[in-house]
Parts: sequence; structure tokens; C-alpha cells
Amino acid sequence: MSDVELVLRSTRVITPEGTRPASVAVSGGKITAVLPHGAGAAPGVRVEDFGDDVLLPGLVDTHVHVNDPGRTAWEGFWTATRAAAAGGITTLLDMPLNSLPPTTTVDHLAVKRDVARPKAHVDVGFWGGAIPANVKDLRPLYDAGVFGFKCFLSPSGVEEFPELDQEQLAASLAEVAGFGGLMIVHAEDPHHLASAPQRPGPKYADFLASRPRDAENTAIGNLIAQAKRLNARVHVLHLSSSDALPLIAAAKREGVRISVESCPHFLTLTAEEVPDGATEFKCCPPIREAANQGALWQGLADGTIDCVVSDHSPCTTDLKTPDFASAWGGISSLQLGLPAIWTEARRRGHGIEDVVRWMSTAPAELVGLRRKGAIEAGRDADFAVLAPEETFTVDPVELHHRNQVTAYAGKTLHGVVRSTWLRGVRIAHEGELAEPVGRLLERTD
Repeated sequence: MSDVELVLRSTRVITPEGTRPASVAVSGGKITAVLPHGAGAAPGVRVEDFGDDVLLPGLVDTHVHVNDPGRTAWEGFWTATRAAAAGGITTLLDMPLNSLPPTTTVDHLAVKRDVARPKAHVDVGFWGGAIPANVKDLRPLYDAGVFGFKCFLSPSGVEEFPELDQEQLAASLAEVAGFGGLMIVHAEDPHHLASAPQRPGPKYADFLASRPRDAENTAIGNLIAQAKRLNARVHVLHLSSSDALPLIAAAKREGVRISVESCPHFLTLTAEEVPDGATEFKCCPPIREAANQGALWQGLADGTIDCVVSDHSPCTTDLKTPDFASAWGGISSLQLGLPAIWTEARRRGHGIEDVVRWMSTAPAELVGLRRKGAIEAGRDADFAVLAPEETFTVDPVELHHRNQVTAYAGKTLHGVVRSTWLRGVRIAHEGELAEPVGRLLERTD
């Protein structure tokens, strides 16, 4: 043990084998051993003892809209990664749209990386984008290290990132399947959206009616059929409609290569509590009713839903107009996902180990980040320290993302993130952030 540089100790360390008292030995930014509690404290070795606070692997958030460069008034790598670090997230993957340029070519990816490199407080990877005109760019992007490709099946909200129709989806999916890549899909059917009632104004009920569950259900059904036909690997983004769960479960049983995520806002907020005009709650697909939420939790419990990620999609305050039809759709929650999910999970009888599986282990596995997502020897020394019994009330001015707009304002949540560690370096502590030490990640096969 003479090469150990740091030991992190807690009576509650979450490991793949369960939660137990342990000391975690760190050297060279890696976990070298998980030892009995009290071990590893050789002369000259720094020891951090967290008492009864929980030591868990740093969270992996594979769905973040950083919007940098081009729309940095909405967000940016500096502010987004600070918010991530403050919330216990040590790795995030940036979505290919809402930045200018979008990540749809290798040259655009290079621009994005150059902007992110000096600003990253956590490790950052990138998704590529699949749009109608860039099938030829997908393999070069994959070879350049993106983790997969995002597409929309309905309008994205920004003109530089158009949606795919079914024929275009088939072409892109065939290309991606040909080299073993992953397609991640915003699955809402445009025909169902177009035929739904469209009533502008402040009433949340009108907005909810404009994004019916059938739009998700139909799009997911079509996606499953395409994935089955092409033996393609697909991932459903931000599942909102619980009606789609039986369809997804059946596809998994048949061997279709499909995985699914949901998000804190679908699992902790309900349509019944959204005030009219409160467009900080607007997202697409929308926050649905409490009964729907209960079914989503059941989907998490039985494994139909694989992981929970933020879909952090911020904007400037002025774009959150009181009109649900015209307001920008997106929930800002990067810093709050862990306590939000833990608050509801504990109420429903789940343990913190479940939250770690949904928010760290499973997202890391989804994108092949084998060094992330668990506290065991050989992994990166990425940790969050959580006081799970403590509570706090969300004050937007204390959030680190660029625009302090959040649907969680005023909510009291369980779980205070004491500190966050990236490769053995403490990057956040009691609300204070260190200088950026994050790295840019590439997919490795």
C-alpha cells in the first residue's frame, strides 16, 4: 500500500457488492483498492473521513444541452460543468444541438471541443447528430470519438437541426448499425403532434393536450420496428409516457437492442402541480399526471427503464414567456437531479443504491465508459459525498447554471451534496468550486 496517495473513508460506501463501511484507496487518479474501514492510513497518506455521509460513485449524466458555442447566453461549458460538479456529477455528455454549429460534422466537433477544453470542471464527452443531410458524416464522427448519434422524429425547435422522417431514420440507422454505433432518439410522432389541439396561452392543460401520449407511443413503436429490422442499437430519450412501457418491455424480451431513460422532472413533478403560466415547467415531451408518474417508477423498479439523466435544457429568462405554446421548452436541473430523485425514491421505498444504479452505473454502461460508474479497483476515482438525511430548500440564486430558472424553486429536497471528487481531486466542497480539471472524453471500443 506504499503507493497510496489518498484514502477516502465512510461508514456507508456504495460498492457493486453493496453498501458497507470501507476505505477507498486512490493513486494516480484511480481507485486502487476498496479496503476495510480503518485500513489504508499509512504514514504520509492523506485521509478524508466522511463519517456517516454516503460515499457514492460520481454521477454520469448522458443528456445535457450545454449550448456552447453559439447560444452561450443560454448556458456554457463553464457554468454547466460547475453546476454538474456542485450536484455530484463527474461526467456529462453534451447534446449535439442548440449550439452553433451543431455537432453534425467532424469540423463542428472540433469547434465544440476547442471551446469546452479550458472550461470543463467535470469530464465531458460528446454526442454526434443525425440530420437528413449528414449520413456521410456519421462514420467520420464515430471515428473521431463521439459516443453515438442523436436524432429527432419531430421538429427539434431549432432550424439547424431538422428532424428525420421514417425513410431518413432508416437510412441513418442502417449506417450507424453498420459500424456498431448507438442511435439515441427523441421519439414523438409528428403526425400525432400536428393533429393534437393547439391552443396558445398560459393554461398547462392546453399544452399537455398538445403533446399527447400517443405521439410518444407511436414513435417508439416505429423505432422498435426499425431497430428490429436492422438489428440496430437504439436508445429512447426522456421517456414521459408510461403507456409505452409494455411495448418497450416486450421488445426487450424479444431481443431488440433498445434501452430507455427517463428524467428527474418526469419522476418528481406532476401535471397537477404546474401553475398556469409557469413555463419553467415546460418541456417536450411534457410532465404528465401523477398516475403516469407512478407507472414510470414501476418501470424503473422492474428494469424497463434503464437510467435517469437530466435532459438539462436551459435558456435565457426572457424565453420562458407565460405562453406555453411559445415559451422555450426545457427544464434546468443539472445541479438538482440527485437530491430530486433521492427525495422521491426514498418516499417510494427505494434505497440510495438504486439511485446510484440509475444515475451512475447504468448511464456509464450505456455509453461504454468502463472507468466510470462504480467504486471498485481500476475505476476512475470519481465520487460524490452525500448527506442523505439532510434537507435544503431550493433557492435559484444558489444554482451554478447560467440562468437561475428552475421548476424546483422553493421545493425542499433530501440529500445535500457535501463534496465531489474527480480522479481523486476535490472539485466541489460545500458549495465552493475548484478550478477546472475536467478532461474531454472519447468513445473507446
